[in-house]
Amino acid sequence: MGKLQSKISFHTSKYRADGSVEETGPVRAVQQHGPVHTDAVTSVAALKPDLCVSGGRDKSVAVCSWRSGAALRRFVGHEREVTKVTSDLDSNRVFSASRDKTVMMWELHGTSGPSQLFPGHGLVVTGLAVSPDGSQLCTGSRDNTVCKWDTETGECLGRAAISRNLVTHLCWVPGEPYVIQTSEDKTIRIWDSRELQVAHTFPAKRHIQTCCDVSQDGRYCLSSSHGSAGEGGEATLWDLRQTRNRVCEYKGHFQTTTSCVFLPRGPALAPRIATSSYDSTVKVWDQDTGGR
Repeated sequence: MGKLQSKISFHTSKYRADGSVEETGPVRAVQQHGPVHTDAVTSVAALKPDLCVSGGRDKSVAVCSWRSGAALRRFVGHEREVTKVTSDLDSNRVFSASRDKTVMMWELHGTSGPSQLFPGHGLVVTGLAVSPDGSQLCTGSRDNTVCKWDTETGECLGRAAISRNLVTHLCWVPGEPYVIQTSEDKTIRIWDSRELQVAHTFPAKRHIQTCCDVSQDGRYCLSSSHGSAGEGGEATLWDLRQTRNRVCEYKGHFQTTTSCVFLPRGPALAPRIATSSYDSTVKVWDQDTGGR
């Protein structure tokens, strides 16, 4: 995957692109592995505790071991760059989206070819989310549409179009029929997957929304913002319960915040989130206070 790097820290909250640490604290050794893709890695997702899946500009999808860095499976089938990868909760199937306007499903223990194809979008597919039971797939595209698919048959179960809704990311709310979506129109939408209708739209932000994530308990979602020269670039915490208010903002990046995730929570640890940015940093925040 280019260079697979893992940095594990007990106190450090900020890393630079050159690998140096801004704040002091005990840091374990960085692990580096040989390249798996032959071009830039565009997406990565956890598959199992010891496995991850990645997609790249070389049009391939790779399943790799965190420990050895070796590629255990490599899937080739897309005609253009892979933009998003994800897997179902059982971690037996991998899904990939591409600039070739298609989505493919791959069996982790199956043949090297795709087991299902989901065509139908008119432009690059930029959003990918699997239902908690693995039976349905939601996809979003720069063609302003969100689609719902049957993962077993490949049938399109629904399609919804909203003007200027250039999808940037999708994620499914655990245990619920709802899908969160960010867009270049600066909004975050909650879709009811049953009828593929918008159930709620959060107040529009000042900048393009680049990514979203949902907490494991389904109570909160995160979104991240485009930005430059210290303007924008924040991450925002939203309440998914009845109030659906903005809870907190995390400001500190100087350029676009490209990704935001809820971190696994230990029994004695406060809830935390992590963000990454074009400013070459990864920041870890206290979810409740916004402190680092």
